[in-house]
Amino acid sequence: MNLIKVLFITAGLTLSANAVNAQQKIGNVNTDDIFASLAEVKTITSTIDNLTKTRQGEVEKLIGEYQTKLKAAQEKEKTLNETNKEAVTKDLMAAQTDLEAIGKKIEAARAQAAKDISAKQTELFTPLQQKIHGAISAVAKEKGINYVFDTASQGANNLIYTDGSEDITSAVKTKLGASNTTAKPAAKSK
Repeated sequence: MNLIKVLFITAGLTLSANAVNAQQKIGNVNTDDIFASLAEVKTITSTIDNLTKTRQGEVEKLIGEYQTKLKAAQEKEKTLNETNKEAVTKDLMAAQTDLEAIGKKIEAARAQAAKDISAKQTELFTPLQQKIHGAISAVAKEKGINYVFDTASQGANNLIYTDGSEDITSAVKTKLGASNTTAKPAAKSK
């Protein structure tokens, strides 16, 4: 008799679980593919590349100045002898001070460049990420999907196995007016 109750309870739980699962619709999306297909990404990437080249040029100019002064100091040091020892030593000490100041400028320029580039990336990519998120939400609502998992990310908060879910990447790209060809996403840097 107890075995029959257990079987009925198990069958009831299984049917209840299946009914609950039938109500939930799961989809997936590949945000890397979406990003790669958007024209805005190419424009943003070009803007960031140009900023990077500009900042890199500024740092390289300082490095060139440093190298020029270093060579001049090394040449001056070669002229050091007993008769001009005091004057050359004084010049070399001044050159060392200049080189240290330029070295600090180089490090400050590098730090500022990294900060500027990061700020520009945030400024330009955040609205695009919000736009994509809005399109994903809209497509999910249109299709009656309860959960959408990003297959591009392999983090702890993402579903890795998506068999049976609906891939809405193409529909999101259509909603955004992007090319619907599958692009190979660029490798993520971490």
